[in-house]
Amino acid sequence: MEQPNKRLNFIDQYLTLWIFLAMVIGILIGYFIPSSATYINSFSSGTTNIPLAIGLVLMMYPPLAKVKLEKIPTLFKNIKLLSASFFITCIIGPFLMFSLAVLFLKDYPEYLTGLIIIGLAPCIAMVIVWNELAQGNREYVAGLVGINSLLQVLFFSSYAYFYLEIMLPLFGIKSLYIDITIGQIAKTVFIYLGIPFIAGILSRYLLIKRKGEQWYNQKFIPKISPITLIALLFTIIVMFSLKGQMIVDIPMDVLRIALPLVIFFIIMFTMTFFICKALGAIYAENVAISFTASGNNFELAIAVSIGVFGINSGQAFAGVIGPLVEVPVLITLVKAAFWLKKKYYSESGNAI
Repeated sequence: MEQPNKRLNFIDQYLTLWIFLAMVIGILIGYFIPSSATYINSFSSGTTNIPLAIGLVLMMYPPLAKVKLEKIPTLFKNIKLLSASFFITCIIGPFLMFSLAVLFLKDYPEYLTGLIIIGLAPCIAMVIVWNELAQGNREYVAGLVGINSLLQVLFFSSYAYFYLEIMLPLFGIKSLYIDITIGQIAKTVFIYLGIPFIAGILSRYLLIKRKGEQWYNQKFIPKISPITLIALLFTIIVMFSLKGQMIVDIPMDVLRIALPLVIFFIIMFTMTFFICKALGAIYAENVAISFTASGNNFELAIAVSIGVFGINSGQAFAGVIGPLVEVPVLITLVKAAFWLKKKYYSESGNAI
C-alpha cells in the first residue's frame, strides 16, 4: 500500500472533527432552510437522489482506482477465511438485524420493517471508504464487495420473503410482501458500485498504458486521493440536510432507530475482527472483512422502502436514518481498528 502523503495525514488526523462538523452543518441547513431538502430532492431520478449518487460515486472512485485487479484472485486462497466472511455477512448479519429490530422496535412496525430491510444487504459503497481510512486491503474489499453485489442481485428478494413473510409472524407481527425485481436491485448496485468500479478500472488500465505505472502511482493517485474525503464530507452534508428538520423535530424516533443500529455495527465489527484474527487473517485482510460485515447497503434499502412503502413512510425514514448513524459509528470503528492493530498485530500487520 502506498504511503499517504502529509496532507492526507493531516486530514486523517482531524477527520472525526470534519465529519461531525459536516453533520452539524447539514442539520443546520435542513432545519433553518427547510426548502433546501425540497431543492435537493428535485434533482432525483426515480428513487435515486442525483447529488447523493454523485457524492458516493466520487467518494469511491479513488480507492477503486488504486485496486490492482490482478491481485484479487490470489487473495481468496484462504477458504476458511472467505467462508467465515460470507457466513457472517450473509447469514449472521441479517438475522442479527432482524433480532435487534424485533427487540427494540416491535411497537413501531414501520421502523421495524425498515430496519429489517436494511439488514438484508451488506454494504457495497461506504465500506470501501472505511476500509481505505483504516488501511485495509483494497483488493480484498473490492473482491468481497463484488461478490456481495452479485449475491444481492440474486437473493435479496428471497431474503425479503423469508424475513418479512415467514419470520415476522413467528413473533406475532403481521407479515409483509415486497415486490422488487432483480432488475431494480441490479440498477441500484450498478449506480453505486458499477460506475465507480468501471471508472477505476479504466483509469488504471488506460493511464498506466499511456504514462506508465510509476507516473500513475506517484503522480495521478496522490492527485485524486483527496477526492474521497471531500466527496465524503459533501455526501454527509447532503444526507443530514435532507432530514435536518426531522432530526430536530422528532429526535426520539431517530434515537429509537439509531440504538439497534449502533449495537449492530459494534457487534458485527468486533465479532468479525476476532473471528478473522483467530483464523489467521493479517490486519489488512481483517479490517477489509470486518468493515464489509459491519456496513449495510442503505442505498438499496432506501430505494426499496420508497418504492414499496412511499417516500413519507416510516420504512423510508428508517432507511435514511441508517447512513446518518453509520457515518459517526463507523468512523469511530476506524479509530478502534487502529487501536486493535496496536494491541493484536505487529507493525507489519501480522498477528502477534
